[in-house]
Amino acid sequence: MIKVGIIGGAGYTAGELLRILLYHSQAELVYVQSTSNGGQLISHVHHDLLGETDLTFSADYHFEVDVVFLCSGHGKSQSFVKGNKIPDSVKIIDLSADYRIEEAGNDFVYSLPEFNKDVISKSKHIANPGCFATAIELAFLPLAKNKLITDELHITAITGSPGAGQAPTETSHFSWKNNNVSVYKAFEHQHLAEIEQTLFGSKTPHPAINFIPVRGNFSRGIMAVCYTTSDLDIASLKDIYNRFYGDSPFVFLTDANPDVKQVVNTNKCVLHLEKHGDKVMIISVIDNLLKGASGQAVQNMNLIFGIDEKEGLMLKPVAF
Repeated sequence: MIKVGIIGGAGYTAGELLRILLYHSQAELVYVQSTSNGGQLISHVHHDLLGETDLTFSADYHFEVDVVFLCSGHGKSQSFVKGNKIPDSVKIIDLSADYRIEEAGNDFVYSLPEFNKDVISKSKHIANPGCFATAIELAFLPLAKNKLITDELHITAITGSPGAGQAPTETSHFSWKNNNVSVYKAFEHQHLAEIEQTLFGSKTPHPAINFIPVRGNFSRGIMAVCYTTSDLDIASLKDIYNRFYGDSPFVFLTDANPDVKQVVNTNKCVLHLEKHGDKVMIISVIDNLLKGASGQAVQNMNLIFGIDEKEGLMLKPVAF
């Protein structure tokens, strides 16, 4: 069994991890740390886990485990790693943005399984991708890796409310969010750097990425509508995508126009391609808390421990 510790157990991503790992046949939850909830039943914070577990939050943590998931939020993971003597035998999977960008002294591997599965399987420090980044990278990766991106990329993507985190803010409370949508961080979203790194590496200059993020008024999911110029016909494009994702168990191409409910509560990414004149449009939909966060983190855990990539992740979509 894989012995698991979770740091920062009270937030949305930790809640999703718990829902998966409690029923993962190869995982054993050793502790779920929360500074503010130590001693409380986990189900007092994650209410849907009432009757699923009698575990309590721990105020402390230790490294007598095989893997630690870091769920404390952006900016806190680096402090945790630098402030603790973590044994080499302990794997770390970080769900924050702290280690996603390659730089000197960073030994974390950016871990989008469809991009670098072989590298992930040999790694001990994992930087889990961002949710918008996952949806957008999966939309464009087949073109990027076949050197078929020759023009600017255009993306408008809408995300569900958990993307802002659990702490209430002016733009996340119900009265503002309900029956409302808004654009934010246009052309300068924090996920742009990891998208550029994944699609283009160190290549400079490269085509511009024009990204317009939108706050949605739904509880979870992302739909990214992406397009760029392509000389290829739709049949050739679909063939490229089908071949690229042939061994990716969670990426599906569909001829039907997709919707977010197809992927909510799953680790799937559903892609739909259309050709309009000289433009190819790719619609990409994921659950931002699963394929965009905790589900992908468990997928990465499965890879680094050499077990079935799908273990614990054959979740069913919510139809209504």
